[in-house]
Amino acid sequence: MNNSMFYLEFPMESIMRHLLLIDDDDKLGALLKEYLRQYDMSLDSELSPSRGLSALKNGSYELVILDVMLPEMDGFAVCRQIREHRSIYGSVPIIMLTARGDVTDRIVGLELGADDYLGKPFEPRELVARIENILRRSHHKSQNENTKAQSYTSAGLIVDYTRRTVLLDSQPLVLTTMEFELLRVFIKSDGAVLSRDELMNQLRGIDAEQYSRAVDTLVSRLRHKLNDTSKPARFIKTIWGKGYTFIQSPPEDACWTDRSGDSA
Repeated sequence: MNNSMFYLEFPMESIMRHLLLIDDDDKLGALLKEYLRQYDMSLDSELSPSRGLSALKNGSYELVILDVMLPEMDGFAVCRQIREHRSIYGSVPIIMLTARGDVTDRIVGLELGADDYLGKPFEPRELVARIENILRRSHHKSQNENTKAQSYTSAGLIVDYTRRTVLLDSQPLVLTTMEFELLRVFIKSDGAVLSRDELMNQLRGIDAEQYSRAVDTLVSRLRHKLNDTSKPARFIKTIWGKGYTFIQSPPEDACWTDRSGDSA
């Protein structure tokens, strides 16, 4: 009875979801594989980063569960490699696992592009809830991106959401996953003031309380890459005691462009 309720909550309950676990604990892999099956999730497990990356490259997975403590290279390096080589591995969501409780580890993982973080030991049902939340959010995001603007142009800044490229004054910028997503959130805020918690919640849809201090660092890095460190601010303005706002150019200077080239 309870399982039926969970299926009804999930928007695509009749479809088996394919997940990949990269963790050197073979017992954990076996236990999770059995547990996740009741939620219409199939799990493949790899014990090393090299085998995990090979499986991700050659397989079709909707989410990766990635341990931090691994042989060959740690989970942070694996996460970075996945995010820096989207043409190979795609934009698959990542949940990171760690036995270490250091909040710095969580911040680093999220800044590298992980979608969520879960400490060991954990309740399997909590992992399921986080997986379902991320997959549901990814599903809605892909639907929205098919109907919303695909690029932004203003004041020398050109952002292509489809290709995930950014040009500033005709020069390409290299942004991390989190920096790109932060820029997207700022642009689509339409000049609203966003607090640290609001920014983090929009970035990843998670409780931002323990990660809010990372937002300032992330904003600072984005400002430097946008060459926006002098006053007055060109793009990102600090509103003391409240948060940040993105400076929108006059309407005649800014435009949203969809795939057909129409402006909004």
